[in-house]
Amino acid sequence: MGKVIAIANQKGGVGKTTTAINLAASLAALEKKTLIIDADPQANSASGVGIDPKSIEVSIYECMVDGAPIENAILETNTENLHLIPSNIDLVGAEIEMVNLEGREEKMKQAIAPISDSYDYIIIDCSPSLGLITINAMTAAHSIIIPVQCEYFALEGLGKLLNTIKIIQTRLNTELSIEGILLTMYDTRLRLSNQVVEEVRMHFQDLVFDTIIPRNIKLSESPSFGVPALEHDADSKGAISYLNLAKEIIDNNTL
Repeated sequence: MGKVIAIANQKGGVGKTTTAINLAASLAALEKKTLIIDADPQANSASGVGIDPKSIEVSIYECMVDGAPIENAILETNTENLHLIPSNIDLVGAEIEMVNLEGREEKMKQAIAPISDSYDYIIIDCSPSLGLITINAMTAAHSIIIPVQCEYFALEGLGKLLNTIKIIQTRLNTELSIEGILLTMYDTRLRLSNQVVEEVRMHFQDLVFDTIIPRNIKLSESPSFGVPALEHDADSKGAISYLNLAKEIIDNNTL
């Protein structure tokens, strides 16, 4: 069975989609068959891996709400070993549509069950909220990566997220664990960035990944070219950092 990892933080702009795309591409480059599930209504993962959003016929929305076969939603990308299940703006209304459904928190888990053995890693890109879709992602996942921006409000809201994770561990998914806290948008020139790194490491210790993702223009540019940073500029600091993160995750899961 493949490992399902949700990338979650209710704060926006911390690098969830950037992490989903580039971590998944790095795992694929390391010969791990990888699937990205876009669970964010903004639906940026598709264009980020070179897929035209207008060409999408079946998304995670249809699989969760209408019961469409998950196989019908899988798209091949231009990256070897990397597939995508896209999102849809309709996902915004899914929480209302699902509210009265029995087992509404497990719709994603049920949807992806038929393909869980087909991949080494399944990466779920969550929306910046702690709503029903994100809860579905956490219920379907084995573990969570929490991106934390190296800026002043880094720890704001993190307690709420960790509390939500505890509730899900107790009530919906006893196997859920924290894969790690990922420090993102690190700027070596700023004393504040170094202070945030120290504070997060002091509070969370072994939960924090050794790898830190820097601010990097190539990471920002690559979505406009429809490719992960590794294919846009493999020698860039951003691409190398995500490759190191992928190696760290693989090592942590083969101990």
